Amino acid sequence: MPVEWAGLGPELLVTIDRTSGTGLRTQLEEALRAAIRTGRLAGNDKLPSSRELAQLTGLSRGLVQDCYAQLQAEGYLTSRPGSATRVAPGAATRPGPPPRRPSSPVPPAIADFRTGVPDLGLVPREDWAWAVREACRTMPNAAFDYGDPSGQRGLREVLAAYLIRVRATATTPGHVIVCAGMAQALSLILPVLRADGVDTLAVEDPGPGSSTADQATSAGLRVLPVPVDEHGLRPEALGDARAVLVTPAHQWPTGVVLSGPRRQELIAWARERDGIIIEDDYDAEFRYDRDPVGSLQGLAPDRVISLGTVSKSLAPAIRLGWIVAPDRWLPAVAHAKHLADRGSPGIDQLALAALLESGRYDRHLRRMRTEYAARRETLLRALARHAPRLPVTGLAAGFHAVLTLPDGTDEARLIQRARARGVGLYGMSGMYRATGASSPRLVLGFGDTSQRAIEAGIEAIADLLDAP
Repeated sequence: MPVEWAGLGPELLVTIDRTSGTGLRTQLEEALRAAIRTGRLAGNDKLPSSRELAQLTGLSRGLVQDCYAQLQAEGYLTSRPGSATRVAPGAATRPGPPPRRPSSPVPPAIADFRTGVPDLGLVPREDWAWAVREACRTMPNAAFDYGDPSGQRGLREVLAAYLIRVRATATTPGHVIVCAGMAQALSLILPVLRADGVDTLAVEDPGPGSSTADQATSAGLRVLPVPVDEHGLRPEALGDARAVLVTPAHQWPTGVVLSGPRRQELIAWARERDGIIIEDDYDAEFRYDRDPVGSLQGLAPDRVISLGTVSKSLAPAIRLGWIVAPDRWLPAVAHAKHLADRGSPGIDQLALAALLESGRYDRHLRRMRTEYAARRETLLRALARHAPRLPVTGLAAGFHAVLTLPDGTDEARLIQRARARGVGLYGMSGMYRATGASSPRLVLGFGDTSQRAIEAGIEAIADLLDAP
């Protein structure tokens, strides 16, 4: 490959390859940019005249002048009439060593009982691809515009009907705001509540991780941990809070379902305090012992903001969720969504609508319930065989269970020893914010853990589980 070199002093070497397929001007521009970015050319360094550089490289003078003009427009070079072309001050930066990126943890060799993740191998790829094609095929031209920031009308209508049918929600399409999942939903809602005079957000303890607390703090809210027992969150401990975030369908991480009396107590608290309940409809799609318990929002649509996503039912990568907002807060939340991003991706919204309307979403959920139920039974059998004395709770819904360890067990040490054997375990003690764990417990996720891995994982740590 013929190469022409032009040495422009010890700090600069320009390579021009006439057979590379890349334009000559592009090659020269990229070479000069690289020399400036890496600090080989410093600020105020003088460059050859266009005539001199053209002679050195064998390029036309007009091409070199065009190159210089482009780099001046981009801020890399400066030039004044009657003066030499120079590197712009501040354009040359000597980069320091690249920051060290934390290495990704090596997954456990035998089994990883991590929580909150569905089986990523069972994502309905064919159905989703069909839905995207169907959306593109049937979308009117106007649907490719920005659209309503609150969401495509087609999805909001289908979602409202679905939530009424499946979750006993009391809503209309106009009360549904489409968002990018739970994190964005909270980032929209919490500042709105703060502007409405709410200064404290009560959360379940144990409960959501630090990211939720960070969002509340960023919105100017104090976080109040409220204890959870076998019936769910205890409303009498809400103190002076006016907003509470709850997971009534399947509490994270204890797995308890908010009881009927507690639901009524919580709604009575909200009415008496002029408060608001934020319902995270977590794991509502996956109930095994009976039909799913209806949404808390259906009991008090004026006092409950209900949140849902498809992160567990389809995949976290499909960044779609929804907010069902009461009249009082609906305009402010919709305005916040408009300011945030002018609306979630329109094609994906209509693809989800097609999936829901066609019945493919329901069929996928039935398949997933069957699979997760089988994994649930596999976990129960494995624990009954290898750790029969240890209580297992939290299995009514979702895809994680809670295993209570013998008193005196060093939870952190057990997790460490299990990791050394190739099994990933996760303790509950670190999920408390204030009340503290009453006993050592493990949260065993089986959403992304196969039946074979569940059996092998429990067998590998059987002696660790039943010994303090």
